[in-house]
Amino acid sequence: MRGIHTLLVQKRQFAVVLTVILLVAVSVAWLSPAAPLDGPGKNDREVTLAVSSMIRDEHLSRHPLDDEISRRALNTFVESFDPRKLYFLQSDIDEFMTKRDELDDDVKNGRVDFAYTVFDRFTERLADRIKLIEELVNQPRDFSLDEELKTDPDVVKYCKDVDALRVRWRNLVKYNLLTFKTDGIDDEEARKKIRRRYHLLKKRWDQSDSDELLERYLTSVASSFDPHTTYMSPSSLENFRILMRLNLEGIGAVLNVSEEGYTLVARIIPGGAADKQGKLKPDDRIVSVGQGQDGELVDVVDMKLNDVVKLIRGRASTVVRLGIISADSSETRIYAITRAKVELKDSAARTVILERGTNSDGSPVKIGIINLPSFYMDMEAARKSDGRGSFRSTTRDARKILQDFKSKEVDLVILDLRQNGGGSLTEAINLTGLFIDKGPIVQVKNARGRVQTYNDVQSGMAWDGPLVVLTSKISASASEILAGAIQDYRRGLIIGDEATHGKGTVQSLLDLGSQLYRVENPPKLGALKITMQQFYRPNGDSTQKRGILPDIVLPSLSNHIGLGEADLDYAIEFDRVPAARFDTYNMVGADTIAQLKTHSKQRVQKSDEFGNVAKTIDRYKTYKEEKSIPLNEKRYLARRQAERDVEKAEEQQFDDQTNANDVVFADDFYNKEVIAISLEYLKELANNKVAQTN
Repeated sequence: MRGIHTLLVQKRQFAVVLTVILLVAVSVAWLSPAAPLDGPGKNDREVTLAVSSMIRDEHLSRHPLDDEISRRALNTFVESFDPRKLYFLQSDIDEFMTKRDELDDDVKNGRVDFAYTVFDRFTERLADRIKLIEELVNQPRDFSLDEELKTDPDVVKYCKDVDALRVRWRNLVKYNLLTFKTDGIDDEEARKKIRRRYHLLKKRWDQSDSDELLERYLTSVASSFDPHTTYMSPSSLENFRILMRLNLEGIGAVLNVSEEGYTLVARIIPGGAADKQGKLKPDDRIVSVGQGQDGELVDVVDMKLNDVVKLIRGRASTVVRLGIISADSSETRIYAITRAKVELKDSAARTVILERGTNSDGSPVKIGIINLPSFYMDMEAARKSDGRGSFRSTTRDARKILQDFKSKEVDLVILDLRQNGGGSLTEAINLTGLFIDKGPIVQVKNARGRVQTYNDVQSGMAWDGPLVVLTSKISASASEILAGAIQDYRRGLIIGDEATHGKGTVQSLLDLGSQLYRVENPPKLGALKITMQQFYRPNGDSTQKRGILPDIVLPSLSNHIGLGEADLDYAIEFDRVPAARFDTYNMVGADTIAQLKTHSKQRVQKSDEFGNVAKTIDRYKTYKEEKSIPLNEKRYLARRQAERDVEKAEEQQFDDQTNANDVVFADDFYNKEVIAISLEYLKELANNKVAQTN
């Protein structure tokens, strides 16, 4: 079961996990905890001491590691196991709460026993609930009764006893059966699916290890200072570095997990080893993995995806064999694939040139579009070459693109940051410098209150023509630095959601092994991603919790979904610093914005598609206010179609903003309005130049 109003948030978080934690040759999908473990791992105490010391010394807030942090961490940690209050009893919570003022002292002393106490209790309760599900799923159900399943987390409390919990699970099982029934699945198959779902859940928890539990626990502590301070285990750190350098060695496939426990091929990365081999297809199920031409085939059905990924990932030019069952067959085939270096191009800049409208001389208007999903840089390659060698970065790629645009006589550039959740601060500064002559790009304040200004010091622009920047609620961090600077300099027009994400803090990645051991090959202890600075626009405003407010807002469902920094627990507050000195451009004026707004509003009001968006928003608001789901079949069916419409709209919103269909710039009603605004903006700039000349 999932709450309608949280669907997009969950899917977005899931996509981030997929991208950062599971990118093997491939991608990962499950943050899995574990079954009863023997106790703290050999490095747990050392890692915990290092994390607690670094947070106390370096975190932007200067908040002490005290009882307040202890209480936040306890709540976060417990809720991470049981957010819907289906497993723990109130007596469990009461027992855990006796530690509410002690976790800070435990962490300062390197103790993590509480993590194992909660984990062991959870896996015990999970086993109990599976026994209950086995009983409940076989009971007859009367779907004519006027019963409801409560879904509001603020209303639902932990059950005081097993009898109350039994009622809650009875309603949940009934809801699952009702859902399957309305989807046309017969009763026996539905019951089988429910049993399988929870047995698979338990198996995944049982596959966890001490590194995963430590990551979950220390992140609960770290994120109690602010939502972006987290601990990464060694495997998570490696996947993060893969993401930043945009390449890895493997087969070149994005993997996922099916509800039945199979590792699924979600997508083949173009140009990768699997693509060149030509046999592996989307929806293929991977049931076994073997190393080399004759290595033993290991059964991976029900195996945790991260572990499957580790088996598939390997050095270029080595062979991995996959046991595959295709979507239309029950036969297992063995595919041998030679691993190769895979470029993760989905996170890199992509472009297209469109011809829309006409110039005053009758020639078509050429619009160059840059779709930029992240601010990336291969930091290791850049460091090894002292910044002068051949390495991948946003700015290097964008400069080449802009040079190509110039050679093809592009009239206007649209920089699409709607999918861009941030990345390298250095790249955000350097990329902004391609669009201004020189001057301050961002101001940064550290934990001691010192403000430093980071400037574009290189004279000249890679693109000095008309510029439009597209933003959304997903646009965060480095995206907001660029959009804020472009807006402050009046260098280009900003179009998008009512505000960007509002992440105005800077994180540093502190490799614990390197911090603790000053040797050439330090031990792999993971890393602390810690908030150490807050950044500010050239005009002195922080983007924190407020984001960038675009010049022109277009209707969007994401304007009404809690995707922003302000919706996160313990977010750093907005503030200001004095404005830096900078010269503005005459590319965007108040009169021009007012005119563009008026004309855009008129077009939107006449658009059937934007009218449907408005209806979807109204339906979404209605469902967001609901606190329960009816278990009466007639009432449920009456609401189900409307619910599916909302889910479909959310799915589409998610796909559009994560570019799931690999289109650089979709030919949809939203983007057509963006083009209409851009063409009018281009015309206004031309008219203003004529007026100035006269």
